[in-house]
Amino acid sequence: MPALDIIQLGNPILRAQAVTLTSVQIEQSAPFLGSLKDIMSKYQGVGIAAPQVGQSVRAFIVASRPNARYPHAPLMEPTAMLNPELLWQSDEMEQDWEGCLSIPGIRAKVNRHKRIQVRYQTESGQVIETEFDGFIARIFQHELDHLNGIVFLDRAGKHDVVTENEYQKLMGISQ
Repeated sequence: MPALDIIQLGNPILRAQAVTLTSVQIEQSAPFLGSLKDIMSKYQGVGIAAPQVGQSVRAFIVASRPNARYPHAPLMEPTAMLNPELLWQSDEMEQDWEGCLSIPGIRAKVNRHKRIQVRYQTESGQVIETEFDGFIARIFQHELDHLNGIVFLDRAGKHDVVTENEYQKLMGISQ
């Protein structure tokens, strides 16, 4: 498999509707998902979607953990989610800061559902239904947006966008 790298805003793949993975593709997904996890870790992401590395398929990784970009993130084992679906969302919304590996140097406040119920397939094809809340629900919604050609800036108010340096100052994060 060729080395993967993050594509950036402006690449048309980020605006395309990703295609559903077949059962054969799921069976053969392990090497790709391993590479996806590696690149996410390299860039200190807490999630990454296949379109962000130029692969327009319905797959992403959620891997919340504290790091320099998200020092207060809860800890969650990296989880590959194939053909993910949003089944239910709470009426309660929560606005918080987001960033994106495909839009480096920018953060924005985005409103997301506080609690969600989801369904996805694992690398082995097992179907999982579960609920997420808070930061992990935010990651899932952010990554699901990528599969639908939406980036976080599409959901931000025009006065809620800052550079990474300004964000770090606002949050009191040393650079």
